[in-house]
Formats: sequence, C-alpha cells, structure tokens
Amino acid sequence: MTPHEMVELFQKHVNAEITGDLDTTMATMSDNPHLNHVPTMAGGVGRDGVRAFYRDHLVGRFFPPDVKMTSMSRTVGETALVEELVMSFTHTMAMDWLLPGVAPTGKPVEVAFCVVVGFRGGKISHEHVYWDQAGVLVQVGLLDPDGLPVSGGESARKVRDPKLPARKF
Repeated sequence: MTPHEMVELFQKHVNAEITGDLDTTMATMSDNPHLNHVPTMAGGVGRDGVRAFYRDHLVGRFFPPDVKMTSMSRTVGETALVEELVMSFTHTMAMDWLLPGVAPTGKPVEVAFCVVVGFRGGKISHEHVYWDQAGVLVQVGLLDPDGLPVSGGESARKVRDPKLPARKF
C-alpha cells in the first residue's frame, strides 16, 4: 500500500468507529486482525474477537459528545502508520475500553494517545493503542498523584505545547 492509501484506510476506519458503523469498521480490517488497548488490555484477537469488542465496547460508544481530537503527528512507514493525538472530553458515559468498570465521573479528561496501525494485504491487520492510564485515573479521581511520579492532563497539554515547563524535581 502507498502511504496515502494507508492514511485513507485508517481515516475511513476511525470515522466508522466514531459514527457507529460496525460493518464499515470491520471491512477495513484483515481476515485475522488484532486490537490491543495496551494499558487496559482491552481489545480482541481474530475477526470474531475484534468484531465482538467493537460491537460491545467501542463502535458508536467511542467518546462522549464533547470529545475533541487533535492530531499532533503522523508517521507512515512501509507497513504501518503511527498517529499521535490528544483527546479531551468529559467522562459522562461508560468507556469500557479506557476505564473498564468505572462509572461516569463527570470529570474533564485530557490525554495523549499513540496508535500504531499495521497493514497487510490492503487492510488493517492490527492496532496497538497506548496512553498514560495513570494520568487518566488522576483526572477522574481514582488515583491520588500526591507523592507519585504521575501527572494528570498537564502531560497532554505539554504534548500540545512543548514550550510548557518541564516537571520540577
């Protein structure tokens, strides 16, 4: 696939996730895909496993209505692309893929994500999604950062604006 084709396919995939179109989401994926949300180990393996995860936990339930996504960078290689983005939203709905078993807190969240997307045979073969789970837990009130080497939304804001000051030790 050309870099342009990979970007177009990934954008079609993400748009289908957001709009709730499970069939289009799955049509962008290979016959044996896998999905791993690394901090929570949420996802699926194989077409049936990925489809079930998307159906029950992600597609159409991706984010609360006030979500804002900002792409920070994208790198496209021969068989994969890496998207770095910052998302902000209010935690007003269950989000099993991000906070499994956590009821909505109504708290604002801002978090940087890194998505590694692999391609094989003209389709998406896998997604590995990384984020700072400790930072999310701080923001929703489930982790007290006092005395710990963690931060909340400040880390995402520093990704948006690298001129912000570094942590003082």
